[in-house]
Amino acid sequence: MTYHSWLECTRGCGTQYSIYDVIYHCEKCGGLLDVEHDIEALKDRSSEKWKSLFDERTRSNQWPYGSGIWGKKEWILPQINNENIVSMYEGHTNLFWARQLGAEIGVPDLWVKQCGNSHTGSFKDLGMTVLVSAVNQMLADGKPIRAVAAASTGDTSAALAAYAAAAGIPSVILLPRGKVSTAQLVQPIANGALVLSLDTDFDGCMSIVQALTADPTIYLANSMNSLRIEGQKSIGIEIVQQFGWEVPDWIIIPAGNLGNVSALGRGLLMMRELGLINSLPRIACAQAANANPLYLSYKTGFKEYVSVEAQTTSASAIQIGAPVSYERAVKVLRAFDGVVDQASEDELANASARADRTGLYTCPQTGVALGVLFKMVERGEMTPDDRVVVISTAHGLKFTDFKVNYHENALSGVETRYGNPPLELSADLGAVNDAINRAIR
Repeated sequence: MTYHSWLECTRGCGTQYSIYDVIYHCEKCGGLLDVEHDIEALKDRSSEKWKSLFDERTRSNQWPYGSGIWGKKEWILPQINNENIVSMYEGHTNLFWARQLGAEIGVPDLWVKQCGNSHTGSFKDLGMTVLVSAVNQMLADGKPIRAVAAASTGDTSAALAAYAAAAGIPSVILLPRGKVSTAQLVQPIANGALVLSLDTDFDGCMSIVQALTADPTIYLANSMNSLRIEGQKSIGIEIVQQFGWEVPDWIIIPAGNLGNVSALGRGLLMMRELGLINSLPRIACAQAANANPLYLSYKTGFKEYVSVEAQTTSASAIQIGAPVSYERAVKVLRAFDGVVDQASEDELANASARADRTGLYTCPQTGVALGVLFKMVERGEMTPDDRVVVISTAHGLKFTDFKVNYHENALSGVETRYGNPPLELSADLGAVNDAINRAIR
């Protein structure tokens, strides 16, 4: 069976385009585009056969199916030639049983999906492999693309630079000056991208990159581009697969530009449509209180789109006031009986530190999701019988300054509750023994 996918307007006007068209909005109504699949063709395999195929490919060495994305190629980008795929065997990240943290808060079936355990340290690899592979195919087919460009708060830039470098495609990165961590800044620099540090915030960078990519020879790599969403939709599929094809009760996900929320929902809805699951989890979107447009819109019942001027937050990767995937995210939240909540700077920092004390090493965005989790548990919105998955979007090592400043009690607006600075002692056995005896009973 030959499988096929295409771009289609997300607003339902029916306008369609080729996967390989350089286009990001519907020319008829201005809506964003989604990748759609020939579901009837995909039904040629039973749900059990799809499960068996995906399980068989998991972590195999057969190119490119050992990747967590390309092992599900038929559901992602079926018509691409395998030789044009650019993959670092992304996906298959650990679903960490947070046993100690779950016991502390009364949710023993608590799990953390460690998407940061990836090549560039974030879930953005999942979408970037698809987008850069598609560009590689376009170039092979003779399309005149000079470069791939993205605005970023850090993680997107790292993923784009790495995958573009692996493909030999020039990349252009627009970053808000002084608003990304050093670790995030150095990644695209190291991978040879043209890094432009602009005196604005992410929303300002996004505005400029949209104007820049009006030139069809410069291809847009932000999540406004639906190819990114297709790769990221594997997160939900992979979670269910890791549970032996069982659906959790809740999935909590940090929310910034909202492409990740849209992607999560798309993967799970596709699973249900093809019969691999018969129920859906509830989704909770977690926003930083200093950058909370989705939360404010949720409070109105999504009757109006609310944009904000994002204020400084330690969760810099979601410091976004005008999310481009708002419409997509609202559709998903309505389909999943979803909720939106927010975490203050104090709540996210202490939630992150509390989780770290139980063996995790969480980024501040994951701290936002954990902060929302703790509040929902306190309100009784999650029960001890619920299976809850928190999506950790990036590795904590990308945010070392955040960690150091927390333990030095130097984060603005944060009362450090779990601080653990090193004790500075003389090189004396007695002093060392005294310190141990005071700390460990």
